[in-house]
Amino acid sequence: STAVTTGFVHDEPYRGSGGITMVKKATPLVFSNNTGTISVQFSVTDPIVNNGFIWFYDAQKKYVAWTGFFRGSPAKFKERDGEIITDAIKETVRHPVERPYDEKQYWRRPRKFESKIVGEVTIPEEEKIVPESKTGTPMLEKEESKHDEMQWLLLKLGSDLGLDVWVARNDRNRTYNGTPFAQIQRIRKELPRQFDEATNHTIELIDVLWLQGDAIVAAFEVEHSTAIYSGLLRMADLIAMQPNIRINLYLVAPDDRREKVFTEVNRPTFAKLKPPLAKLCKFISYSELKKGIRDVGDNIRYMKPEFIDSVAEICETDEA
Repeated sequence: STAVTTGFVHDEPYRGSGGITMVKKATPLVFSNNTGTISVQFSVTDPIVNNGFIWFYDAQKKYVAWTGFFRGSPAKFKERDGEIITDAIKETVRHPVERPYDEKQYWRRPRKFESKIVGEVTIPEEEKIVPESKTGTPMLEKEESKHDEMQWLLLKLGSDLGLDVWVARNDRNRTYNGTPFAQIQRIRKELPRQFDEATNHTIELIDVLWLQGDAIVAAFEVEHSTAIYSGLLRMADLIAMQPNIRINLYLVAPDDRREKVFTEVNRPTFAKLKPPLAKLCKFISYSELKKGIRDVGDNIRYMKPEFIDSVAEICETDEA
């Protein structure tokens, strides 16, 4: 259904909202009980796309996946987008179109893993979302390759330091500049099973790991998206399930996201962890990582793993 909403302030906080009193009234414009569905896959020849309106998906994969705007919490559409979507809904009510879907997939529930400390938990797989620019438009696929570049640099750096390296299980088939990650020297095919099922599954999804024997020396999450959430949540999950774990955690992100990283790492959700995420997590900017590798040059084979701290910043903020 589609509706027009008007905001108003209610006297009592909305239950479960933590004190938020803004509520929305909704007046239905269209309601239907039929099984018709609306396609949001617009081709690049569609004038809507060429005019820059409905941009959250491109059927010919000029963009690699759904955008964060489409996948995230409800947000205000551009006025023209809203008109187009409303018209599409009305047309579907008048002329329903049934589209096949996988019913088993629709009703599927995520697998649960056992954590000795937390109990049964789910471990979300990484979902590919197109990063957006500051103007709210999706970035092209070449921008997404920045993530691959940083992963490659971290894997190569760890290998050059004489360490074993691991790339996230769901990234094993990725490449950078035409070279598969799997061809990097000292890359591991398996990880040591030293934790419970839930922790092991979480660790397998971390972007890059450095290992000495069976010990994890460092864990890196590369965040190229606007939100900077997936890596932080994975790190937070790790601390929640293994509060005594002693792995150096690093968040690698673009230089212009530095303030965003510090703000997110120190938000209440992560500050309440024991220990707080900011005490364990350090920030590395893209430029500092590249500069550090460039400056050390061929001498990298004489360096120790602690070299990485020379390009990292502690995420704890100064007290007010």
